[in-house]
Amino acid sequence: MAKNKRLNAARAAVDKSKSYTLADAIKLIKSVSKTKFDETVEMSMNLGIDPRHADQMVRGLTSLPNGTGKTVRVAVFARAAKADEAQAAGADVVGAEDLAEKVQAGEINFDRCIATPDMMGVVGRLGKVLGPRGLMPNPRLGTVTMDVKGAVSAAKAGQVEFRAEKAGIIHAGIGKVSFEEDKLLENARALADAVQKAKPTGAKGTYVQKVSISSTMGPGVRVDVSSLGV
Repeated sequence: MAKNKRLNAARAAVDKSKSYTLADAIKLIKSVSKTKFDETVEMSMNLGIDPRHADQMVRGLTSLPNGTGKTVRVAVFARAAKADEAQAAGADVVGAEDLAEKVQAGEINFDRCIATPDMMGVVGRLGKVLGPRGLMPNPRLGTVTMDVKGAVSAAKAGQVEFRAEKAGIIHAGIGKVSFEEDKLLENARALADAVQKAKPTGAKGTYVQKVSISSTMGPGVRVDVSSLGV
């Protein structure tokens, strides 16, 4: 009952017919958050693309200047010196064939997966398991690399992955409600800039069509696209 009352009050504070500036939307999201836990703030972007076409797919990684506020567990497929490098960089799970066996058995206790190029023969066989979860290492995203230390450090520091869903919508966390407004603003603009730079060659017409932000348990707030600064 209290939960419904809280949510109804939050919804009543949002003018659904209005597009807020990014700064005002963030201020509003923070003001209506009344939960007992630190909610994640998420940004959604409706893009003028059809991801079913290869030349209209939008996917990438970007580092948020103020981190995500989330503890990211990182797995690394590597051997010998590179496995040691991964451990030293703070990777949570490191292995080779032994790690592949655990993943195949459904033991997936990580949020990001990195692999050295020589391990892709092993990792490739895990496509049906890692792929649907968005965990498959990809050279274009910098998650298949010999720079294991750099990749692990970036993942731990607040790097987020964005990927357009079938309807052409991107969802990504940009921080926590406890973040200061200017920190969330910087993170939101960093994500928007990365998505803009990832505009595919096949995109026609208006690229960024709608934007909204919300907290985990809160209502969505429409954002004026022109206030993103991209």
